[in-house]
Amino acid sequence: MVQRYLIAVDLDGTLLTDDKRISTYTKLTIQKLKDMGHYVVIATGRSNRMSILYYDELGLNTPLINSNGAFIHHPTNRSWGVYHHPLDLKTAKDIVEISYALQSENLLAAIEDNVIVDRFDENIVKFYESGSDTGQLMLGPLKDKLNEEPTLMLIYPNLKTLDRLEKYLDETHSHHVDHRNWGSPFHIIEVMNKSMNKAIAVKKVADYYQIPRERIIAFGDEKNDLHMIEFAGIGVAMENGVEEVKNIADHITKSNEEDGVAVFLADYFNLRQKIQV
Repeated sequence: MVQRYLIAVDLDGTLLTDDKRISTYTKLTIQKLKDMGHYVVIATGRSNRMSILYYDELGLNTPLINSNGAFIHHPTNRSWGVYHHPLDLKTAKDIVEISYALQSENLLAAIEDNVIVDRFDENIVKFYESGSDTGQLMLGPLKDKLNEEPTLMLIYPNLKTLDRLEKYLDETHSHHVDHRNWGSPFHIIEVMNKSMNKAIAVKKVADYYQIPRERIIAFGDEKNDLHMIEFAGIGVAMENGVEEVKNIADHITKSNEEDGVAVFLADYFNLRQKIQV
């Protein structure tokens, strides 16, 4: 009997190429692993509306981990349940107020598949309109429109007050909030409930399928993948990943532009001769 593995993959910078595609070789490799009985799970910072098209493209039938673990559901099996760990509304509104006070360029709140953008920005709106038609995209001041606990928030800071914003989040909300700076060039601050991350979400899915930690393979490239890479029995960093991820990974594979996920999996499961592109 084949020992089944859980394979958790990040999307941007990992499974996807720079132009946001899944290569043919990667799709064939994942299909072969599914045929062998392994479980492939997407674990992404994206919302469902921005990731479901890739889930469908791969023909997955597993839970989907969205918003860095703050939202977990099963797109094809509603009886599996929905696990949502949003930010406290009072905390979220306080973050809106400090962002206004520090003259942030923009703010965004995602509530499951619904998105509220504080001020119109063509690039932000275009990105979210490119996803599936689930949920709503709304424009308007978050101080007025945010009336539900958000799954996560994005702050587009004023670079002159960025340090003050991060210091405030650390000193005021560190017990309940996790925040991450996406880095250059925009330094977008991602804010979510500290009680969840990709590792906790992956463990939940692994427990459901009764897959032990040593048979979990996780791929990632960014700081939001750190917990997942460290937790997995086999943590794999992308060559294009940040140094923090590479330093804790068990392996480093090729970049997302070189089919790094598929190359590692084909070698690990001895599939190189069985996949014809």
